[in-house]
Amino acid sequence: MVTLFTTHCPKCNVLKTKLDQKGVNYTEIDDVDEMLKRGFETAPVLAVDDKVMTFGEALQWVGEQ
Repeated sequence: MVTLFTTHCPKCNVLKTKLDQKGVNYTEIDDVDEMLKRGFETAPVLAVDDKVMTFGEALQWVGEQ
């Protein structure tokens, strides 16, 4: 299961575009309160199963798909 936590900022949009280009199925969450509740202080965050990734880690993961 892949979840994109986004505020629709430029970095968020780049990651979303790359996920779409690779055909990765994901759920998008843009609820800031939900992100803060999970301890995320920056966006985007990509969660794949139980692994939480920063923007750079997420770009690398998407590139490997």
